Amino acid sequence: MESSFRKRCVCYLLIIFISWVPHSLSRVIQDVSMIERHKQWMSSYGRQYKDIEEKEKRYNIFKANVEYIDLVNSAGNKPYRLGVNEFADLTNEEFKAAYIGYRTLSKRTKSTSFRYENANDFPPSVDWRKRGAVTPIRDSVCGAWTFPAVDTVEGLTKIKTGKLYTLSVQEILDCEGEGHGCDGGFVDDAFEFIKQHGLTTESNYPSKGNTSTCDTQKEAEPVTKISGYENVLVDNEKALLRAVVNQPVSVTVDALGVHFQFYSSGVFTGDCGTVLNHGVTLVGYGTSNIGKLKYWLIKNSWGTSWGEGGYMRMQRDVAAKEGLCGIAMEATYPVA
Repeated sequence: MESSFRKRCVCYLLIIFISWVPHSLSRVIQDVSMIERHKQWMSSYGRQYKDIEEKEKRYNIFKANVEYIDLVNSAGNKPYRLGVNEFADLTNEEFKAAYIGYRTLSKRTKSTSFRYENANDFPPSVDWRKRGAVTPIRDSVCGAWTFPAVDTVEGLTKIKTGKLYTLSVQEILDCEGEGHGCDGGFVDDAFEFIKQHGLTTESNYPSKGNTSTCDTQKEAEPVTKISGYENVLVDNEKALLRAVVNQPVSVTVDALGVHFQFYSSGVFTGDCGTVLNHGVTLVGYGTSNIGKLKYWLIKNSWGTSWGEGGYMRMQRDVAAKEGLCGIAMEATYPVA
């Protein structure tokens, strides 16, 4: 009797062990695979950590982010995909603090005229890159608040003169005088500076990654200038369309979401609110081949590993009057 009982116990334990082993092996294989993915990612982005503790911390964040990205993509229920980009070892809170911050970038100035109010010629798509009016993607945290203003002035200069200059962001940071620098500021302030002083080229006044003393000699060598800037009608995607048909436009969006952080491709349709906090440049629009979704074409400043080579296609003509992520709430363009 006792021998029979022992045999049954051994059988039960054997069954439990056999069922446990594949599961455990699978977990070990997954962990090894994730460790390898992290090593490859570190190599791709030249990431190094100060010590073992920091590496372990970053690995765990990386693992959680990658698992979430894989989960969202495997669901296959969105017209866009997420990707393991250079921000993959940052929590969303760390990402916001480093690349967006918590201050709102909103600063709507007094009402201005809107010269495109009666325009009604809308081609099916516009891409200012194809017209040679867009410079390469920037990749910098310092001075991001100036980028949409500089981008749109570059585009306007190309449209008016036929010359595409990569203009200096550093000049605004050093010489603007309001003390915004790398800590953040407002697109309107950048437009005001360019209106008053003009702007020289990036090659003449190169970026440094921080603020410095204004080089007045280089500041006195502008290659372009604007007479002012105008606001697009608020909460009006049709008005925004009228503007971008004619020139690149500065817009401000809510970019705080995890899906925004890891956007990789496709037409972005959600995971954002309307708390304006990040300036980007609207350089066109169109309709996707898959799903026939209308979209805005946005140029960002987080390097080419983010999005579609640094760009995002964001859903256009949504039900909310402010547009997706608030894109129609504060749009501005320079005038010659």
